[in-house]
Amino acid sequence: MDPFQTSKALPLLSVADLRIHFSDLDEEVVHGISFAVASGETVALIGESGSGKSVTALAVTRLLPPRETRVSGSIDFQGKNLLQLPAKELLSIRGRRIAYIFQEPGASLNPSLTIGYQMSEILEGLSQKERLEKIRQHLRDVGILDTERCRRSYPHELSGGMQQRVMIAMAILQQPDLLIADEPTTALDVTLQKQILDLLKELQAQRHFAILIITHNLLLVSHFADRTLVMFRGHIVEAGETKALLQEQKHPYTQALFQCIPRFRHKHQELNPIDYAKLGIA
Repeated sequence: MDPFQTSKALPLLSVADLRIHFSDLDEEVVHGISFAVASGETVALIGESGSGKSVTALAVTRLLPPRETRVSGSIDFQGKNLLQLPAKELLSIRGRRIAYIFQEPGASLNPSLTIGYQMSEILEGLSQKERLEKIRQHLRDVGILDTERCRRSYPHELSGGMQQRVMIAMAILQQPDLLIADEPTTALDVTLQKQILDLLKELQAQRHFAILIITHNLLLVSHFADRTLVMFRGHIVEAGETKALLQEQKHPYTQALFQCIPRFRHKHQELNPIDYAKLGIA
């Protein structure tokens, strides 16, 4: 399947021939990848650590440090190439039209400011009363019932699951068209992981934004993503509808990834590391 083939008619985001070069390493880490995400669609970008997933996510809105990286290709979002957009115009898109959720909410939230203050900073141009109502509403939307306690709390006073719910509330405050979730459940236990993904799907159904989720957890995407892109050493080696990909994998690396999924019916199953030489992709 062509990674540009979306489940909808027109792509919201189109990435073409994206290349990312690290200046200090004098090395290209993403090698001309192309993919698309349509409005309302959920696309998963999976692969092991170091495959280039997170730098790809950061490159979408030029969050990589310009002095240390060189990014080429095109990143088209709603008809605009973000790589060529003036910085001032990009600021109207980053965090507003394209929002992010990162894997460590404790590192993303400012430890010295209350949750309410940090959420209020996003709501420029509104009165204090309007900001307060929006904060309360969005905290309720992500399942936080005691909105006053949460609003007055500092990040360290909340659990990891609560912090991630706050990050989701902050991400959707500006009504984004695309939500990029980079390993959003890594720091959470299995029960909370499902709760967070269920919450994202529920909010997506209500607000109709697209999701690009970055993960190495294949079990998570199985019931979450419409399409899945498999990334290996800076290349997208396979792409397809998630259900079809779960049933049949064509690339040897994708096959090896799926063989690493624990099968709970096999009590004595051993999980072996991927043997790249054996796969002929060393």
